[in-house]
Amino acid sequence: MDNALEAAAAEFGRHLHAERDVSPHTLRAYLGDLRDLCAHAADAGVTHPAELDVALLRAWLARQHAMGLSRATLARRTAAARAFTGHLHRLGVLESDPGLLLGTPQRRRSLPAVLTRDDAGRLLDRMDAEGPLGLRDLAVLEVLYATGVRIGELCGLDVDDLDTGHRTVRVLGKGGRERTVPMGEPAARAVQEWIRAGRPALVTEDSGPALFLGARGRRLHPTSARRMVHARIAEVGGMPDMAPHGLRHSAASHLLEGGADLRSVQEILGHASLQTTQLYTHVSSERLRRVHRQAHPRGAREG
Repeated sequence: MDNALEAAAAEFGRHLHAERDVSPHTLRAYLGDLRDLCAHAADAGVTHPAELDVALLRAWLARQHAMGLSRATLARRTAAARAFTGHLHRLGVLESDPGLLLGTPQRRRSLPAVLTRDDAGRLLDRMDAEGPLGLRDLAVLEVLYATGVRIGELCGLDVDDLDTGHRTVRVLGKGGRERTVPMGEPAARAVQEWIRAGRPALVTEDSGPALFLGARGRRLHPTSARRMVHARIAEVGGMPDMAPHGLRHSAASHLLEGGADLRSVQEILGHASLQTTQLYTHVSSERLRRVHRQAHPRGAREG
């Protein structure tokens, strides 16, 4: 590869994959960000990693901002550049680390859409759970709402991850971190019924230990699960369209509204940082403010 900067970026990607154990999604995003940085650097006549400086990095990020990229994307690209230059500095390619001089764009944390408690009840209590796929869909939605697991975590569950006696499920989360998450009686009952009467009808030699199966008997894929969640919510009517992550948001918000402490919700959701979990306190607070405005005789502002 003639461009030494591109070669260094490719080597950094191999380092992330082999030694940092980053998720495939993060690896793809970082490599895409660094390809864009390399292209910008080449346009500026920079093709060697030792020539990277803070002026070039800031010019690259300024161009991204001018193109209208979101704050979240800019923050990730800044993080990718920082990680790359830090790696080059540790290798001795850069005498100093220009990434340390970059500011971090503040991300606007929008309040996630959540179901009301009544909507969650309507969704789960009125679902058509006939046949193997119906039993599976009900079990999937019950587990998503009961545990707040990510859709990838749910699809990765094996039958042996369930402890029906204690009504818990063992979840392998981001970064290979394992956690045990409780679930209520309705979710446990739905999963047991799926295992008893639904899964045997779909299981094949390709199923392996997977808990949830697709129509052809293989492990349920996250894309198929997302499509199913959208469709099942649409069947109920009168509710916002919601992806599986919306059920995770709903679970967290309802736990906090019910009196759960923030640290416990962090452990249930598998958040590495308590700051991420704190977003849900804003959701709960905003809902309480709406209730107060509507219900309290002096809650509404007079205009």
